Amino acid sequence: MRARVVRVALVAAAVALLLLAVPLAVAVRFTFLADENGELEREAMATVVRVGPDFAAGDPVELPGGRDEVGRGIYDAAGRLRSGAGPATGGDTVREALSGRVAQRQSDGELVVAVPVSSGERVIGAVRASTSARTVWSRVLWGWAALLGLCLLALGAAVVVARRQASVLSSPLEALARTSLAIADGDLTARADRSTIAEIDEVARAHNAMVGRLARLLERERHFTANASHQLRTPLTGLQLGLEAALVDPDADARAALAEAAERSRHLDHTIDEVLRLATSGASTPAPASLQPVGDLLEAAERRWHGVLARDGRRLALAGEPAAGQLPVPGRSTDQILDVLLDNAHRHGAGTVTVSLRDLGGALALDVADEGSAVLDARAIFERGTGTGSGIGLALARELAGAAGARLTLSGTAPTRFTLLLPLDGDA
Repeated sequence: MRARVVRVALVAAAVALLLLAVPLAVAVRFTFLADENGELEREAMATVVRVGPDFAAGDPVELPGGRDEVGRGIYDAAGRLRSGAGPATGGDTVREALSGRVAQRQSDGELVVAVPVSSGERVIGAVRASTSARTVWSRVLWGWAALLGLCLLALGAAVVVARRQASVLSSPLEALARTSLAIADGDLTARADRSTIAEIDEVARAHNAMVGRLARLLERERHFTANASHQLRTPLTGLQLGLEAALVDPDADARAALAEAAERSRHLDHTIDEVLRLATSGASTPAPASLQPVGDLLEAAERRWHGVLARDGRRLALAGEPAAGQLPVPGRSTDQILDVLLDNAHRHGAGTVTVSLRDLGGALALDVADEGSAVLDARAIFERGTGTGSGIGLALARELAGAAGARLTLSGTAPTRFTLLLPLDGDA
């Protein structure tokens, strides 16, 4: 692009200089010739004033001094040289002057001017002044050389300006190309910088907006994959263990095992629906959710997690106001958040896990606590990739809470306690 801009600028400058230089060259030639003719005419007039009225009777004339390169001659009415330098007969220039007009001609390599000499309103002779045309053309050529030098100087300045402008125009585009290559290599944080050119800035803004949307889409896809993997792992493990236990134990109640497997399958289906809903709606836009009594959700969570904690010698306890258990909350979102909090207490906590319910009037407070201690602060613990585990669960739980219009916080660190605030009137 730089070479193209410079080439276009040079062509434009060359055309402009050509259109300007040709008329100027013609004007220089005309001006120098006109000036020389004017000088010759003045030399001739200075001689005319020295010719007296007795010239026609043969009175000699003394020529005044003048430039050495100018030849002057006085001719009588018959066109014959009487005094000075010049051809014996004046020729066409002198004949034209004898008719009463100032004559200017260029012939035989000379510039010639003839001025009539009058006496009593009668032309009695003519003064012829001449100089070599080579002298005039030398001055013309020097003028043309100076004009050419100015044109070359202007063309050089045009090259410098064109290269600078090419750099100004191409640098933002080259930077935009480098940014695009960085994005193609996987750096989705790369953004095009602003420049001093409005049109390129508009392209950069559109490019940055496109990359931002692509980055959000890719991040959402990555989060969906990680969320689905995290949320499906524990229910699938429980379903598999339950079926394997029923197969190994000959005295197991097959109907009860199938009922438990069916319940876990429904929970898996709800998990998939909730993760998909979060992926399509985003955490910043609360999506409609079905309402269920919170007590039913707690009982289902106890059935899923009681055996898991019991195998590690730990206990799961439910506490709360009986009347609060009938209050409706976003069912699937609350169910998934409870699974994340109970899984976190199982993996990273200690001792008894307590799930308590409190009615705050306009909202429900659902506390999940254990007897361990949180090692991260309240802000870092909800960031993806932090902690000793996968770093997904608590971040996902907060996103699910935001999508449901709820709020999840770390309300205690020794012992660890998480609090989920669920709105009852539609306001977070």
